[in-house]
Amino acid sequence: MSLAAATTATIIPCLRYRDARAAIDWLCEAFGFERQAVHAEGDTVHHGQLTFGNGMIMLGSASAGGEWGRHIVQPGEAGGRETQSPCVIVGNTDAHYARAKAAGAEIVIELADQDYGGRGYACKDPEGHLWWFGSYDPWKT
Repeated sequence: MSLAAATTATIIPCLRYRDARAAIDWLCEAFGFERQAVHAEGDTVHHGQLTFGNGMIMLGSASAGGEWGRHIVQPGEAGGRETQSPCVIVGNTDAHYARAKAAGAEIVIELADQDYGGRGYACKDPEGHLWWFGSYDPWKT
């Protein structure tokens, strides 16, 4: 018996941003995400859902308050480092790289063919979150 739900994606990365409204705009412009839902009051985003193909990220405004917020720090509070990062499968890695770079993404690993297959690159968004974008699809043989 599977413990996974019968749904489109059973794992959805969740990120927090100091300026979540600006992050939503930037993620859509730079990476090609699309807004599915944004629940906000003023400058505070309580819950946002952005899609990319059949994938999704959730995000909200950073806060040290609340049960969840006490367990999360922003990259700037951890010396610019991350303990995890989203990996996004893209159809045209070169075009995606050019779009992200033009929008000001900080490229931390240049676009290159990978030994395990596919082509990819790593970058940071304006608040320092680390992202990997590549054409390698582990679902395909």
